[in-house]
Amino acid sequence: MAKGGSRRETDDSLAIRAAWLHYAAGMTQVEVAERLGVSSVKAHRLIASAYQNGAVKVSIVGDVAECVALESVIADRFGLSYCEVVPDLHEDGLPLRALGGSGAAFLCREIESAKGGIIGFGHGRTLAAAIAAMPRIEAGAVRFVSLLGGLTRNYMANPHDVMHRLAERTQASAFVMPLPFFANTVGDKAVLLAQRGVGEVFDLATRADLMVVGIGTAQLDAQLVASRMIYGEEIEEVRQGGGVGEMLGHFFDAAGQPVETSLTARTVSPGLDQLKGKRIVALAGGRSKVEGIRSVLRSGFLTGLITDERTANAIMGGETP
Repeated sequence: MAKGGSRRETDDSLAIRAAWLHYAAGMTQVEVAERLGVSSVKAHRLIASAYQNGAVKVSIVGDVAECVALESVIADRFGLSYCEVVPDLHEDGLPLRALGGSGAAFLCREIESAKGGIIGFGHGRTLAAAIAAMPRIEAGAVRFVSLLGGLTRNYMANPHDVMHRLAERTQASAFVMPLPFFANTVGDKAVLLAQRGVGEVFDLATRADLMVVGIGTAQLDAQLVASRMIYGEEIEEVRQGGGVGEMLGHFFDAAGQPVETSLTARTVSPGLDQLKGKRIVALAGGRSKVEGIRSVLRSGFLTGLITDERTANAIMGGETP
């Protein structure tokens, strides 16, 4: 006589039961552990596993009035078709938990409503947090593509890692651009894009129906510098030109005007002329990003923004977060 299912199947079933007791029945993790006869650590892992595998769908009915008001003001001021402001979780540094969760929910909605098409992704820790927070989801015919080159020594900042995680979460096709973010020379950029397979990926990036991007800064300790994608003297050149914010390797001054530097023609990402008229949604927040986000908003390239409450208040001239 055949024995019961595998241990993996047993753990999956137990994870579903643990999640149901915690989310639906309202039990604490300690109570779940007692009910199932497992340790508290085991109960926590089971609940987390069920959530990560997409078995848990959390829905909160109602909106936070202050956030909704900020969404309306920001959308009107900067001509956005979409704006989401999430409640402040009082995080130090970048609001990765708040924006990771809201970004994941946004991506899931976009994937579920899409009938195919191409979704392009930028880089950065906030986008990585959003993809890490995504449950497993069926992406159907949707294709994903990196919007920029990003070979770097810092693996955690590498957009290729983001694309690999996205493919793992969705089991969909995800195309990476195996190039540096900035070529050494304009001639090198042309040679790189002429390589077999690379030009096709770059063309796919320029044709993305939705571009989900992060926003950087022109500060001396900006992530582009920390991840060694550019050098200190290059970011100093950007700063001397009035650069404040960055999106897909393009820098903007405080008024939202593009800043031309020696990096401009060497950037391995869609050009500004190729971004016009595109649906571009930024996921960004944090004390250090306020001026950068405002500059990119003023550029007129964004159609959407997902940010946190403190950052939204600062963008609109409220108290500095």
